Amino acid sequence: MRIRIVDAFTDRPFAGNPAGVLLLDAFPEDPWLQRVALEVNHAETAFAHPLPAGGEADWALRWFTPATEVAMCGHATLATAHVLHTTGAHTGPVRFATRSGVLAAAPADDGTITLDLPTAPLTAVAVPDGVTEALGATPRTAFDTGPSVGDLVLELADEKTVRGLDPDLRALAAHSARGVIATARAEDPARGYDFVSRCFFPNIGIDEDPVTGSAHTALAPYWSERLGRPVLTGLQASPRSGLVRTELRGARTFLTGHAVTVVDGELRV
Repeated sequence: MRIRIVDAFTDRPFAGNPAGVLLLDAFPEDPWLQRVALEVNHAETAFAHPLPAGGEADWALRWFTPATEVAMCGHATLATAHVLHTTGAHTGPVRFATRSGVLAAAPADDGTITLDLPTAPLTAVAVPDGVTEALGATPRTAFDTGPSVGDLVLELADEKTVRGLDPDLRALAAHSARGVIATARAEDPARGYDFVSRCFFPNIGIDEDPVTGSAHTALAPYWSERLGRPVLTGLQASPRSGLVRTELRGARTFLTGHAVTVVDGELRV
């Protein structure tokens, strides 16, 4: 079967977040899916198969890290939509049936794809004891995204602090179900982004995720409230880096980005 590696939330190869994408006739047994994801060894591998016409969704979609299945993955959804669109497997907007409900993706004439995802809930919490030491920086605020998402969102003093983080990942893992999102306002919005972030998910086998679509469903409402605008651009300042355009629409968050196929090959197992 065909297997592709797609760099998501970037318009150039070897940047953004790589995801494996496999289009199947049906889902094999879970252990096989997990072994393939471990073999691919990127943050996520997406598996999709077409659904009968006339239903609420067009394709079924699941995502696996090298260690476990996850309930939501933005960049691998973008990568899957990119593969469907560029190969002609599906034309126009596509609806995915997932563990997080029906998610939509729509290609545009400029080559971008816009995802329609549920907005993450945000609840203000006290900065947990030990987070400052584990992160190596003192958060200004802390927000919990709840059990459905499982992230802790921390605003730091400035962009320089976010970029310079070198956390104790083992210690950081104790403070959230999925991971920790560190963020700050952009130092200079004239550079083309409004806020920066970095995402650490050691609990699901990803020490630092290069560009995290699902994290921006929490970052969009957080920064839209503080900056007073529904449409923003976030830079995830990982070593690979990537840009995510966000648009807050109440219970839904639209994420827009590019994707590039870098590997198109054959899985022989």
